[in-house]
Amino acid sequence: MFNIEEELKKLPNKPGVYIMHDKTDKIIYVGKAISLKNRVRQYFRKTNKTERIKRMVSLIDHFEYIVVDNEAEALILECNLIKKHRPKFNVLLKDDKTYPYIKVDKRTDYPNIYTTRRVVNDGSKYFGPYANPGAAKEMVDFIKQKYKIRQCKTLRERTRPCLNYHINRCLAPCMGNVDKEEYNKQIKEIEDLLERKNKQSY
Repeated sequence: MFNIEEELKKLPNKPGVYIMHDKTDKIIYVGKAISLKNRVRQYFRKTNKTERIKRMVSLIDHFEYIVVDNEAEALILECNLIKKHRPKFNVLLKDDKTYPYIKVDKRTDYPNIYTTRRVVNDGSKYFGPYANPGAAKEMVDFIKQKYKIRQCKTLRERTRPCLNYHINRCLAPCMGNVDKEEYNKQIKEIEDLLERKNKQSY
């Protein structure tokens, strides 16, 4: 028999994804956490919760979790699991909704990365779709914090670099401060991350 209090004690202080099941073993919620130990415990403590969360918690019979290496992997895995299982307490999704993708814009020597709901044959790379739009945005934000890629929508020559260069979040290709080979090493790492982790499934 699954003892929730005992299982809560076993949770690791590591990033990952947690999966809530009801008594029929149906997945009713999927979430991500920087610390599984802290995040999952919050659901079962007497704190201020919305009525929706209270109702979800009342239906939880047991839970499981998947440990990953970092926050980026947790984001991607959460999205894949939501897309696959469509848990009732995650964001409600409509079948006719256009899901967002992460686009690596290849129309320039110094690609930008952003979310889009349009997939066109322009030589760019698209990763997704993401069933949780918030996860796609969070993933792009994470990438732009970790990697020093450009954040401007259009690449044009400037007389001085923007703020992102000064706070060490961009290599300033607009100023010719980085050659395309060095810049695209970062892009390749990002593509490998998205390609590898987008294939994860539960």
